Amino acid sequence: MKRHKSLLLRQLGETEMWMQHNKVTNLKLACEQVDGVLIKPGETFSFNKLVGNATRRKGYVKGMRLSNGQAKPGIGGGICQLANLLHWMVLHSPLTVTQRSNHSFDPFPDNGRVLPWGVGCSIVYNYVDFQFRNDTDQTFQLRVGVGERYLEGEILAERSTSSSYRVFARGERFLRAGTEYFRRNEIWRTVIDRRTGAAIGEELLKENVALVKYMPTGVDVIDVDLRQYPPAS
Repeated sequence: MKRHKSLLLRQLGETEMWMQHNKVTNLKLACEQVDGVLIKPGETFSFNKLVGNATRRKGYVKGMRLSNGQAKPGIGGGICQLANLLHWMVLHSPLTVTQRSNHSFDPFPDNGRVLPWGVGCSIVYNYVDFQFRNDTDQTFQLRVGVGERYLEGEILAERSTSSSYRVFARGERFLRAGTEYFRRNEIWRTVIDRRTGAAIGEELLKENVALVKYMPTGVDVIDVDLRQYPPAS
């Protein structure tokens, strides 16, 4: 159904690269729990239930975790990259996302970004989860793994489906409210008939608004009413 890969080591703002290298260790452990999993008709996939609590006892190390928009070391840090990968692939399938939270902050400037901003996932065991359900009549399988440079994944289906999907962003803009900056966009999905290549449907998946934790440069900024975007606490 969909194959994707994301770069393992990427400089993000002023974060220290040792956290990125440790993240690779954490991703390998998390991938072992997910790789090969089958999602049968009517079943729901839960990231937290399958991967579990990322603890030192299980071999997880300190990687990058986001807390209040700041990158800080934390045991198991970085496994949300796996949730991001899964979410992106699920959006390109007939599987139904039932639970997903994104970060309320935009912590880093776009540096080598491949996917649209706003399609990531926030994972916090055991109350912020990523879940999706199989509402179709066939079984799907997840394959994920850590390569030399990339986190790699694919979703397999028992048979070909009648539709494919294109996911993209619209309305990308930066807003200034008082002394703070916000980022906004919309995530849309087009459904395409595999046989003809024609678009047969379009839907708005998510409208994103997040506090920006860096100074936007090289982009147009729109001033907005401070009452619409109150200062972050």
